[in-house]
Amino acid sequence: MPNHEIIKMITHIKGLLIEKTPTEVVVETNGVGYSINISLNTFSQLGEEDNIKLFTHQIIKEDSHSLYGFYEKSERFLFVKLISVSGIGASTARTMLSSLNPKEIISAISIGDVSVIQSIKGIGSKTAQRLILELKDKLNLFQNDDSIDFVQNNSVSEAISALEVLGYSNKQTNKVVNQIFNQNSGIDVESLIKKALNKL
Repeated sequence: MPNHEIIKMITHIKGLLIEKTPTEVVVETNGVGYSINISLNTFSQLGEEDNIKLFTHQIIKEDSHSLYGFYEKSERFLFVKLISVSGIGASTARTMLSSLNPKEIISAISIGDVSVIQSIKGIGSKTAQRLILELKDKLNLFQNDDSIDFVQNNSVSEAISALEVLGYSNKQTNKVVNQIFNQNSGIDVESLIKKALNKL
């Protein structure tokens, strides 16, 4: 049995687009073809490019290794947040990102619009409410000129991820990291982690 702790995530793949469907692409890099699950949102942005780069998220289970690809880092960020919610698996998260674009999902979560989330196939009222409840404060997004600024999210997200690797639970770190970030505008990830370690 391999030690899963030493398996590193594949964070992106750059190569030749061999096949493309609305749910999957095959990208060849260094002679290897990678089958990558995609959302309709990513599919629509790929266009007719031959050489592409996708930001990826790898899901490892006992019986399968799945790779999900995203045209933009921001979509991958949202996908990871969605699957962190109980009841939302990778398949449902992909359906969400195929039914609505990231900005629409974030907007619905931010204002607590249950009906928009519930309109997505496979999501009932309870799951929609849980999604909003769990992610409303975690996303901490702000919109400017129709664009979403993910700088804050990436700093907070990277710090929380690093602390999880160090053995702290998401529940322990989330509140502390967000609190420190909100009290220290422009703080870098390294300082954020150090300050959090002093409080945990």
